Amino acid sequence: MRLLLPFLLLQSLLLSACASTGDTGTTADERLQALYEREWAWRQNENAMQRDAQGKWVKQGTLPDVSDAAQRRRLAYWEDALAELNAIDAQDLSHEASINAQVFRQIVETLASNTRYRRYEAPLNSDTFFWGGLHPQTGGFSDADSYRRYLGRMRELPRFFAQNQANMRAGLARGYTPPRIALTGRENSIEAYLVVGEDNPFWIPFTDMPPSITSDERAQLQDEAREVIDAAVVPAYRDLLRFMREDYLPNTRTALAARDLPDGEAFYQAQIRAFTTLDLTPREIHDTGLREVARLRGEMDAILEELDYEGTMAEFFEFLRTDPQFYAQTPDELMGVSAYVAKRMDGKLSQVLGFLPRRRFSIDPVPDAIAPIYTGGRGGLNRCLMNTYNLPARPLYTLPALTLHECAPGHALQAAISREAPGQIPEFRSHNYFSGYGEGWGLYTEWLGGVMGIYRTPYERFGQLTYEMWRACRLVIDTGIHYYGWSRKQAQDYLRDNAAMSEHEITTEVDRYISWPAQALAYKLGELLIREKRARAEAELGVEFDQRYFHDKILALRSVPLPVLEAELDAWIDAGGPNPYPEDL
Repeated sequence: MRLLLPFLLLQSLLLSACASTGDTGTTADERLQALYEREWAWRQNENAMQRDAQGKWVKQGTLPDVSDAAQRRRLAYWEDALAELNAIDAQDLSHEASINAQVFRQIVETLASNTRYRRYEAPLNSDTFFWGGLHPQTGGFSDADSYRRYLGRMRELPRFFAQNQANMRAGLARGYTPPRIALTGRENSIEAYLVVGEDNPFWIPFTDMPPSITSDERAQLQDEAREVIDAAVVPAYRDLLRFMREDYLPNTRTALAARDLPDGEAFYQAQIRAFTTLDLTPREIHDTGLREVARLRGEMDAILEELDYEGTMAEFFEFLRTDPQFYAQTPDELMGVSAYVAKRMDGKLSQVLGFLPRRRFSIDPVPDAIAPIYTGGRGGLNRCLMNTYNLPARPLYTLPALTLHECAPGHALQAAISREAPGQIPEFRSHNYFSGYGEGWGLYTEWLGGVMGIYRTPYERFGQLTYEMWRACRLVIDTGIHYYGWSRKQAQDYLRDNAAMSEHEITTEVDRYISWPAQALAYKLGELLIREKRARAEAELGVEFDQRYFHDKILALRSVPLPVLEAELDAWIDAGGPNPYPEDL
């Protein structure tokens, strides 16, 4: 009996341990890892991705199934994944695993929420369309197999477009569409794809084929491309354009507010959560925006006093919008100013970051086909885009802030660090992007340019304030439109009265907010959090505060929900603001 009792006690302890890990004999960390790795591989396959011989994810020779049945199947999968996640006790997770769990939860909850609200029934807005981004803008592929898969995707266009059109018809039937005014003219971007043969944009990769492909194989692939463009690509886009002009656009809704959509108030709240990762109400966000607009107006007034300008703010805005000294005369002039800002910042990056990536970026013009409806600039891994269309609408006094945001230390550098920084993160996180984190950092770097001395004139400092005011106005305008029922003119007037932006920018930006509820809220809310934590760090750490370590801490996390960023920065401050990468300095 004495021998049996210890055995029974040991058995009881083992059973208890197994129960705490789901009766699998694995730890909570291992269960979580198995869950997110399984979901990620499944999701990549659902998005028509596959691993190549080197283990890198590449596009398959097909396009995703976007049918209603496929969407409902995905929703069921994500609901099961969330149930499995809920069964893992968060208290049993290690610190790193806890971050992984929070990131995974936010991703899957957002995917599930968007599918429940059937966002796939409106796969377009004033800025982004399901028919775009299906071919490279420049360059070709690395090998013949990549070209064959590309040809396979081209053959799939009729099916892919038909499924999207079926979803859009279902959206029309229940009153779920983007507002008509925000889509006006967007269908014109389809016209470039109606051209047969080598003038079609889908031909672009075949003009720059690698020498490793033999001449015979190159000729065969090019012959196939001409055939597929004429037989599949052009008919698919032609039918899509007819559908947009005859069936869809004339029947889209005329109301603007998200609250007017089916289950609209709940939908808008869900979109706020999806884009900001915060649990804030529209009223709270609106009031935050009003406070920020008032604060920034005071800083703008101070610059007018510095310039001894005797007119009103409205008159100063008109001066900035119309005086030729503030505008480039040629596209190369605009690109040159942006490049010079980037190089000046290059010389200061060692003061901004401890860890610097090896990867570099280019600064390229926005492609002509999309430039008329594109934003002023956009940045990411390997390159930044600057819009040279309609130069009288592209003020040079805001270009330094735009370059910092899109290039470095903003998105291009941020993306490179995400790839190269020490410390491993799960693959599903390395391909993820939360707007509050990413755009919050981008807007923060605009402010940081003032700290680093990038803005050389009062006008450039006013340009930075204009861009920050623009993001503060977004909080007021987005909630104004989608919660308080503002008109398009009311939104345009508010932006016009508070930010020295061109009329072209004001129009395109407001239409973006109209058609993309809550997306624009993430920028300012993320930046406010980062600046709040920096102010706390400076106050509590004093001379021990090193902005390089503060920035390294933010970027080392990669993209995380804002509550995770807040908790991690608070812990970093409480620990004395240490260097996250002591061995790399």
